[in-house]
Amino acid sequence: MALKSPVDFAGSITSGQKDPCCFGVPSGNPRCVRYNKKSRTCRLVTRAISVDRPQLDFSNSDWKKQFQEDFNRRFSLPHLKDVIDVEPRPTTFSLKSRTPLENVNGSMQGSWNGYVNDDDRALLKVIKFASPTSAGADCIDPDCSWVEQWVHRAGPRKQIYFEPQYVKAGIVTCGGLCPGLNDVIRQIVLTLEKYGVKNIVGIQHGFRGFFEDHLAEVPLNRQVVQNINLAGGSFLGVSRGGANISDIARRLDMLFVLGGNGTHAGANLIHEECRKRKLKVSIVGVPKTIDNDILLMDKTFGFDTAVEAAQRAINSAYIEAHSAFHGIGLVKLMGRSSGFITMHASLSSGQVDICLIPEVPFTLDGPNGVLQHLEHLIETKGFALICVAEGAGQEHLQQSNATDASGNMILSDIGVHLHQKIKSHFKEIGVHSDVKYIDPTYMVRAVRANASDAILCTVLGQNAVHGAFAGFSGITTGICNTHNVYLPISEVIKSTRFVDPNSRMWHRCLTSTGQPDFH
Repeated sequence: MALKSPVDFAGSITSGQKDPCCFGVPSGNPRCVRYNKKSRTCRLVTRAISVDRPQLDFSNSDWKKQFQEDFNRRFSLPHLKDVIDVEPRPTTFSLKSRTPLENVNGSMQGSWNGYVNDDDRALLKVIKFASPTSAGADCIDPDCSWVEQWVHRAGPRKQIYFEPQYVKAGIVTCGGLCPGLNDVIRQIVLTLEKYGVKNIVGIQHGFRGFFEDHLAEVPLNRQVVQNINLAGGSFLGVSRGGANISDIARRLDMLFVLGGNGTHAGANLIHEECRKRKLKVSIVGVPKTIDNDILLMDKTFGFDTAVEAAQRAINSAYIEAHSAFHGIGLVKLMGRSSGFITMHASLSSGQVDICLIPEVPFTLDGPNGVLQHLEHLIETKGFALICVAEGAGQEHLQQSNATDASGNMILSDIGVHLHQKIKSHFKEIGVHSDVKYIDPTYMVRAVRANASDAILCTVLGQNAVHGAFAGFSGITTGICNTHNVYLPISEVIKSTRFVDPNSRMWHRCLTSTGQPDFH
């Protein structure tokens, strides 16, 4: 079916499509503009946010109905009863009792309104844009028509699909370290016990714990996890890489997987294997990444703490730069393909002069380059402060094409490159400079969760357990527009979430730094 819109697409029209040169995003971004570094020009590249979304004919009066039907299909939560014959029972979870409810006859449930109805929904998007040219616009059709997109509300249900006393639940933390891992582990254990689960185990060092004999399961209970949230890191340890899906699928009744995009993709494979074999196993993800790059979610746990921890490095660099003669502070923060930490840390600091993120290409040399702007800052201010994401400016570096255990490309070090480039540039033009380079990566990753993240971890851990007992599998829990929801893992792993260079938040960052366009 041919599209009748100005731009052929199967995803959403974004504000950048009306002004494509405002974008400079890396390959794989669901938004649809690619920057041509050699010619310094931009071209439209049609990319679907969802590869299985049907093409829409907007001249058809029923296109909204078609869109909503497809949306509802994709965001319908996978459930155990889809593949096996399983009957629910009244829940054992109640805050009216200190212990799990037993032999429930419904009277206690009826006296407490703390349960979420299965038909409760939250809006995925809440802004009605008037035009695709509005800052940050994310439109379905060229007229930015309003179409409601509802997702499932998270929380405890009146009916559950497991007998708690027979459940064996496992928790695994994968990928890299992230503030809040121990908070989530703790809340999952406490909530499982609230349902009456006695057999709870931790899987050591990610998926490796399932197949390496020397990594034994760690029994977990309230006494074991009571104080683990007071420290950073992961009580269970972390690692990258996969495991035997078939072996994982048959060992547990519930598996809670804490990790990012790659880990969620692995969790989805385990879920699919369980469905294929018609096993009564619930696989639930908890999104963990300080990069804040999980699709569809407001933020992931660890992000707020990472931004806060980054302030110490930025403040140190500022003091060094401000105190030195022609001082230049350079701070490299995490962010492989998404610049959320760098953008938010720069905004929070208020002292950053140049913010460089992966989504926005930049030139170093020439009249519009970063180095020329640094000359201007040294001349006018006497010092400068730069904040760069680890994935920014990779086009300026030699690529090795090597990958880590998770399949992520190993990045070249943009921080070291900038450090050397800045020093050599000022030496060449005969201007003194004192460049201080700080890489606080592991200081940011390994700290204890701050208050904001601790609350988020508590909510996510509890909702993960509620989702498993409700019979859902292949889901993850997160926040959409301030509301706690469940989303199919298959939807959140379709792309990485990126900073929109035409969003108001990026515009606020540019206003704060005062930096020009480095193209």
